[in-house]
Amino acid sequence: MTDAEYVSIWMRPERPARGPKPTYSRAQITETAIRIADAEGLEAATMRRIAAEIGAGAMSLYRYVPSRDDLIVLVADRLMGEIDVEGMPSGDWRADLTRYADGLRAMWLRHPWIATVHRSLPGFGPNQMLLIERVMGVLDAHVPIDENFVLMAILNGYVESTVRGEISGAEEARRSGLSESEWMERSHPHVRQLVESGEYPIFTKIVMEARQPHLGPDDQFRYGLERVLDCIAAALPATAEPGTRS
Repeated sequence: MTDAEYVSIWMRPERPARGPKPTYSRAQITETAIRIADAEGLEAATMRRIAAEIGAGAMSLYRYVPSRDDLIVLVADRLMGEIDVEGMPSGDWRADLTRYADGLRAMWLRHPWIATVHRSLPGFGPNQMLLIERVMGVLDAHVPIDENFVLMAILNGYVESTVRGEISGAEEARRSGLSESEWMERSHPHVRQLVESGEYPIFTKIVMEARQPHLGPDDQFRYGLERVLDCIAAALPATAEPGTRS
């Protein structure tokens, strides 16, 4: 399909102007794809499999969702709708961005297969547009739009990189059959050898003094999030600071 032929899925009417009511809906197809992906991974959510789940012919679904790329756009936007941004902006930017970051992380952890979907280009679906308006609206009164864009990229980058690490760690534990504490116990002799060598003072300080790596996932996430929000606070005018940390 050439650029001239491409039409966004959001610009395609779901129902024809005339004729019988469609048997299925994009929402039904999207929800089925998510249910399959949650159970077996995104690759399992083929059009053929989705059609079998809802009792349709595989080719008939292409009348509703023209391509696999369109299906991914629909799925990604549906997942964005799970993030609660009701009432944003509330006037307390730190509380709003904390709630958004927590919601984004929770969505990724509910659907870890989303880590396999790399979409550098936005889909501009209704849920994504709501997030843009509500979340970027949190800082809109305080900074120019370019600064707002960069600060949101920093926040989103932190959440995504952290939760990707959590998902990767969980997958490695599943693959190896070792919990994190079991892996650390297995690694202990080598770690002790490295520390006792005296050749790695920064690594030794991490092992002997650092508290953050030994926190649970929720506390690690919150620790880093607070640092990111501190950086955002430094970029805002003093009048925008809501006061104490959440």
